[in-house]
Amino acid sequence: MDNIAGHKSSLTWAVHISVALLVLLWLLPTLGLLVSSFRTADQIAGSGWWAAPFPQEESLQLRTAGPDEMTQEGDLYVIEGNLLEQNEAGELDISAWGTSARDVSAYAPGDTAEMRGGETMTLAADGTYRLSSAEAFEGRGERVFVSATVPPEFTLDNYERILFSDDSREGMAKAFFNTLTVTIPATIIPILIAAFAAYALAWMDFPGRALLVAAVVALLVVPLQLALIPLLRLHLSIGIGKGYMGVWLAHTAFGMPLAVYLLRNYMVGLPRDIIENAKVDGATDFQIFTRIVLPLSFPALASFAIFQFLWTWNDLLVALVFLIDASGQTTVMTRQIVELLGTRGGNWEILATAAFVSISVPLVVFFAMQRYLVRGLLAGSVK
Repeated sequence: MDNIAGHKSSLTWAVHISVALLVLLWLLPTLGLLVSSFRTADQIAGSGWWAAPFPQEESLQLRTAGPDEMTQEGDLYVIEGNLLEQNEAGELDISAWGTSARDVSAYAPGDTAEMRGGETMTLAADGTYRLSSAEAFEGRGERVFVSATVPPEFTLDNYERILFSDDSREGMAKAFFNTLTVTIPATIIPILIAAFAAYALAWMDFPGRALLVAAVVALLVVPLQLALIPLLRLHLSIGIGKGYMGVWLAHTAFGMPLAVYLLRNYMVGLPRDIIENAKVDGATDFQIFTRIVLPLSFPALASFAIFQFLWTWNDLLVALVFLIDASGQTTVMTRQIVELLGTRGGNWEILATAAFVSISVPLVVFFAMQRYLVRGLLAGSVK
């Protein structure tokens, strides 16, 4: 009875659970990347991104003031002050402290500790301390280890460094616009060419049309790695192998088979009566294509535009092969992130920010046009 039309399958719950798991698998890393991009290096090293909204317990190494702040009270030499303010640690709540790295929580706030040189020190929870000694202090201030509760902190400094840094090895602004320069033409050019080809294969009769359709389907399974070297040699021979023109044409060539196949399947499914009535009224093929077929094919155009934009934006291989520039003037974001990973492997806050800047534009494009995606992909599958 589950196969009768109008009855829901008993496996519907399994489908819903699978979809929910897939959404979580995609959403959690993206959310973690977003949260990490607003955290400092110490916070990322101390706790996971899921703990960012909550106060954290951290151990800090601070120093008291030096002999310049020393005063004399009877037979004692005294240094007083606020440990947090002098070390610019901010407003923290000290929960424990110590004078040795072996035991950073030896004392509670308000306790008095005896230092190595015979000095005594009292430290309050707000950072106020009193250091006293029978002999005058010399050298640097005393080293103190404190355990403090650090409130949640988010910063925009990472984005400022990535987007507005003058350092070409760290700034992403130039690479961001270079990626747009590559991606936008590499998305528009194949759509324009493939739309004409798809209309011809769908509605125009000419010898060899079936063979051309078969060739387009065959090209879908050809790995682009096989064509990299021959295409690069061709580009170098005509002088476009190291610039934007070369990478535009490379992306156009690699995206053309899917574009023609997808658009042709959609256009074949359009009502034949509309096309025939237009021809009866005297419309030319170009008029039918521009005034009827293109407006009706917008879902298919949008679905391919999403795929081509995402592939081109996230591409590294084609950019490395066809966009060679030692000066860094045409470096795209994927290559810039690789360079950041190589030179700043420990700066996870910078890498997280750069990665999220890189995926932000594809996310906007996908969510803005995703309603056309399924309609375009399923076009021509059902008659």
